[in-house]
Amino acid sequence: MPLLPDHLVIRVHDLKQTIADFTEQGFTVQRGGTHADGSTHNALIGFDDGSYIELIAFLKDAREHRWWDAGQRAGEGFVDFALLPESVARTVEAAYARGLYYEGPIPGGRIRPDGTRLEWQIGRPSTRDLPFLCGDLTPRFLRVAEGEVRKHRNGTTGLAAINVAVEDLDRSIDRYRILLGDVEVHRSTLVGQGVRLATLPLCATTVTLLSPVDSASATGLAAELRGQLAARGEGVIGAALRVADAAQARTLQRELTHGARLDLVHP
Repeated sequence: MPLLPDHLVIRVHDLKQTIADFTEQGFTVQRGGTHADGSTHNALIGFDDGSYIELIAFLKDAREHRWWDAGQRAGEGFVDFALLPESVARTVEAAYARGLYYEGPIPGGRIRPDGTRLEWQIGRPSTRDLPFLCGDLTPRFLRVAEGEVRKHRNGTTGLAAINVAVEDLDRSIDRYRILLGDVEVHRSTLVGQGVRLATLPLCATTVTLLSPVDSASATGLAAELRGQLAARGEGVIGAALRVADAAQARTLQRELTHGARLDLVHP
């Protein structure tokens, strides 16, 4: 079974306000509950294709947490994305045999507002350009609810694309090929932008790795990528969500997406 897109993670300061803001933009938002370690709580926006967005906020200081932002220096926005394996343990073992290190399986879970306890396992990469792995031990529909909660007033049906800022494009391509298998990679350069990129297929979702070309006078997208890498490190810089109707395509207000660059696109 191939690795599937699982979810995007957006770190926010005030979960209640974030739920209200995403609801205002036409999303159906579900309260997720409190994670097992008590450090964070979350809400979810599920889509028809099975993927979702996780809105996560800290409940207390957690300096050991992968997404902790000491002093809120980096602020709100994307912090990660996850792939869904059939087995975290087997995927971690297979990656290690091919020369790519993932830590895990690491136990995880949360308690939903209705008291239901969920459990999963995590595979954590050693570099931030790669996604983490999230595999369910309890039935997945308990973590990612099905039915009407996956319907949205703004027409969103799934995850179309993920853009990832990386330091070294060639090394990141090698890591993704080890993780995903010998996938077809399309390389190109954005002329006049000072950016090299590579696109990789992830089922119906496209992952694009973007890296600024060395230049002290970088402007435009190259300057934005350099700012992202300096302030937040490698990781998700933007995403596109698929909508059912071309009339619904638009760029969402970043004030209401809490720093996350999100576009609604029609194929």
